[in-house]
Amino acid sequence: MDSPLPEVPAPRAIRELPDELVSQIAAGEVVERPASVVRELVDNALDAGARNIQVKLMAGGVRAIVVEDDGCGIPVAQLPLALKRHATSKIASLNDLESVATMGFRGEALAAISSVSDMAIASRTGADAHAHRLDARSGELQPAARGRGTSVEVRELFFSTPARRKFLKTDATELAHCVEAVRRHALARPDVGFAIWHEGKLVDQWRAASSEQRIADVLGEDFSAESRPFEYSAGPLALSGRAGLPEAARSRADQQYVWVNGRYVRDKLISHAIRSAYEDVLHGQRQPSYVLFIEIAPELVDVNVHPTKIEVRFRDGRAIHQSVRRAFIDALAQSRADAAAVESAMAPLAFEPTMAATLYVAEPRPSYQPFTPPVPPSAEQVRLSLVQHETLWEAPKPEVATSLPAAPTQPDVSLPELSAKDDWPLGRAIAQIQGVYILAENRQGLVIVDMHAAHERVVYERLKARLGATQIESQPLLIPVSFAATAEEVAAAEQHADTLNQLGLDVSPLSGRTLAVRSRPALLAASDLVALTRELLAEMAQFDASSVLERAQHEILATMACHGAVRANRQLTLDEMNALLRDMETTERADQCNHGRPTWRQLDMRELDALFLRGR
Repeated sequence: MDSPLPEVPAPRAIRELPDELVSQIAAGEVVERPASVVRELVDNALDAGARNIQVKLMAGGVRAIVVEDDGCGIPVAQLPLALKRHATSKIASLNDLESVATMGFRGEALAAISSVSDMAIASRTGADAHAHRLDARSGELQPAARGRGTSVEVRELFFSTPARRKFLKTDATELAHCVEAVRRHALARPDVGFAIWHEGKLVDQWRAASSEQRIADVLGEDFSAESRPFEYSAGPLALSGRAGLPEAARSRADQQYVWVNGRYVRDKLISHAIRSAYEDVLHGQRQPSYVLFIEIAPELVDVNVHPTKIEVRFRDGRAIHQSVRRAFIDALAQSRADAAAVESAMAPLAFEPTMAATLYVAEPRPSYQPFTPPVPPSAEQVRLSLVQHETLWEAPKPEVATSLPAAPTQPDVSLPELSAKDDWPLGRAIAQIQGVYILAENRQGLVIVDMHAAHERVVYERLKARLGATQIESQPLLIPVSFAATAEEVAAAEQHADTLNQLGLDVSPLSGRTLAVRSRPALLAASDLVALTRELLAEMAQFDASSVLERAQHEILATMACHGAVRANRQLTLDEMNALLRDMETTERADQCNHGRPTWRQLDMRELDALFLRGR
């Protein structure tokens, strides 16, 4: 027996929602937690030209949020208008919307916040005799005392929507989110001073400073020491920031900051570009740390794609991807040995040259001289030394044996003085341990090198350079490889046929649901051709497709480099060790092997002295 059909519900009348309910719905998109309120209010303060911003919180921002600034202020006649939905002074036409240059522009933040809280605004312009305070709930406007600028008070957040309040976390967690929101603004605007107070106590404060100093103040001196600055420009695009060194990578992605025209964003395109730049220098699933500022013409980026303005859309996403990736690759190309060489060339000598320090200096650089051990003293030198010792202490003169074999007389060779110009960053090899590690002495102290990992990186970079200097060779297939494809993959293969041909792939549709591969890159003859083609087509629309193929080629080169590098337990001569050290100094990304493991470590004299408790 057939089941009865469900009853059709009676149609409901279409009616216009009340303004308060509309604002509360909008608040659900704009105001997620107290940190969202802090972000919106600080955005407005920065747009008002504030030079100092104070954020005061109670109960993690749930009980109270007060944001005070010294900006231009709001004229008293416009205070009631500021609380209306979609009322703003920042855009007036579609042209303004397509080239937004301010932090806020939607005109709904204050209206949304006031609909779910008890809010008041006090503001004063430079032309007003005193400030005025507007109660958002009652609409009452009355005189107030404050200097030029604006204060926004938000109390009892979500009191009108108690269900939303149940989703908030502990006060400590909400406070942490609020502090993080201000940190992001502080990093983007080093010219503005910020202070955060909680329950009447100062939590954090950053005074106006240079960009480098602000990064060190907010993220710590360790981040500045373990990162490298970079700048990159391409047409209307300018990139700057700091790229964290691979050895300082973290287990979590909690130090990754990106701003577009001063606006903090999360963008998968940019994240993918940065991650691909770190591909062969990170170990396992470690996460890089970085600070990236992107300056681009406002008309080339759409910031109106998300209610919280945390996502953006670029007009030419592929160009952005390539530029970001190239900027980070260039920043990571210099090894710590290169940086040490530059610093050593610019700095004066840190200590007077000694016999041990001059042993590894050779002229001219970079020719290698065979290592000569110190000559043992002759029997006559021993006898004279003992005589001087006894004379000094006025002790009886002992009889000294004279039957010791005489050592060959060595010419008096004057050793060259150690200078910064002739110093090698990785020093002079002095020994090999267990056929695995190379010990070298440089100006700072002791250098320990994993010879297999180091040589693996040297060979890998040479293979990459050789591949980049030649055209990608294509290998025709005797029998084309066909596979079932989706409509999107077929469309992508037709649209990007020329790009695929440049990468050595000839992909053409056999039908609306089938693709055929007629040629492949010669270097990838042993790879899974169907999987490679699918991955290329999947990333073609969003990312630079050549990076996918490049990654596949580099995986093969990394395997070749691993097998071509010197193996453990192979005894190297001092000349061979020195040659490897010199190659490392001129090789990009020489601090890590192809798998992201470190290739060398430095122990300076201070660390060595600490091991033996010297100076204590």
